[in-house]
Amino acid sequence: MTPSSFNPVITRPESDLNRGFYIILAAQFFSALGDNSLLFAAIELLKDRAAPTWEIPVLQQFFVLSFILLAPFVGPYADSLPKGKIMFISNAVKIVGCFALSMGVHPLFAYGFVGTGSALYSPAKYGILTEYLPANRLVWANGWMEGLTVAAIILGAIIGGILIGHSFESVVARNAWLGIDTAPEFAILVVLGFYLLAALFNLYIPKLPIEHELRTIDIRFLWNDFWRNFFLLWRDPLGQVSLAVTSLFWGAGTTLRFIILIWATSLLDLDLPQATQLTAVVAVGLAIGSVIAAKLVPLEHAVNVLPLGIAMGGVIVIMAWISDWRLAILMLIIVGTLAGSFLIPMNALLQHRGHKLMGSGHSIALQNFNENGSILLMLGAYALMIQAELPVKTIVIIFGLFIALTMGWLTHKHRHSQD
Repeated sequence: MTPSSFNPVITRPESDLNRGFYIILAAQFFSALGDNSLLFAAIELLKDRAAPTWEIPVLQQFFVLSFILLAPFVGPYADSLPKGKIMFISNAVKIVGCFALSMGVHPLFAYGFVGTGSALYSPAKYGILTEYLPANRLVWANGWMEGLTVAAIILGAIIGGILIGHSFESVVARNAWLGIDTAPEFAILVVLGFYLLAALFNLYIPKLPIEHELRTIDIRFLWNDFWRNFFLLWRDPLGQVSLAVTSLFWGAGTTLRFIILIWATSLLDLDLPQATQLTAVVAVGLAIGSVIAAKLVPLEHAVNVLPLGIAMGGVIVIMAWISDWRLAILMLIIVGTLAGSFLIPMNALLQHRGHKLMGSGHSIALQNFNENGSILLMLGAYALMIQAELPVKTIVIIFGLFIALTMGWLTHKHRHSQD
């Protein structure tokens, strides 16, 4: 197989269908592995700069800001070119961000630039699923996609924790590989390798017919078209509930990663590398939940999983009283399993509705806009609680109650709309 112009349009027999899908998965895995490993290197660089604690969640805010600011433009762009090509360009942007971080650019700005690549990457990686696979395989495909993404989160946390650890830093300092004498610098080099692998797989992604040609590059038209589609998706009953749930999940899930860091160091007496690896435990549960949902929840019954979100919030509240790391691992696996069980069906439902209403790239960009807006707001609230010096236990309780009450309200609202 040779990457000739991103490959001709496929006829899609079953063998080619599976092969192309696995190539898409491999590209997503290495790109996500780079994103998640790089986060912890950037956190360590902030610590080296003696940055205030509140800058750590702000680091993720800089990353997601591009998803919000570029949403009106990345969707049409992703729909106007072969999505494998878009994914290749996106990884090139991430590589530039890695070089910026290694050259001393402030972590907030360099990691934010990597977020620009991810903002462009996301409509392509999810949009290609709706173009490449039939609707009855979307939950299955999302289970695989999220499962591999979760694996990347797990390995990213483990690799990031190892690479920023003091023991590894002493090894790097003694050998001074390639003129690199600190652990974060070597971590960035490793992440660069992940992005290069992802870009290599991008070259082999099957080329599909372009469904929505970019009619104009006029910014005003794209801006108005974005908001027209925004309200179209929010007014669709199934689009509305799935968009609300996925937005809540990603806002809560991203914030939970940072809460686990302070919860583990404060209540479980773990150091930062250990706390970093503990965040991977949630991802283990998420993988379990993804498999369960992919096997048991058909697309037409996706909304039946909403009550699982209420249970997830309740489990997080209970975590405030846990001080043993073994019990903590069990609770985090349960949280992840519940999250995966309702996220995968909701994600597939949202992609299906968005593809039907406006095109896959447009709808995924809208999804990113809403989900990352949620991340931005929830991380901002978390940063304010940290700045106000609220006790860790109080932060965990507030966070869990917010999830449970919001999911309860969404479940009630959806049932009421069906009456």
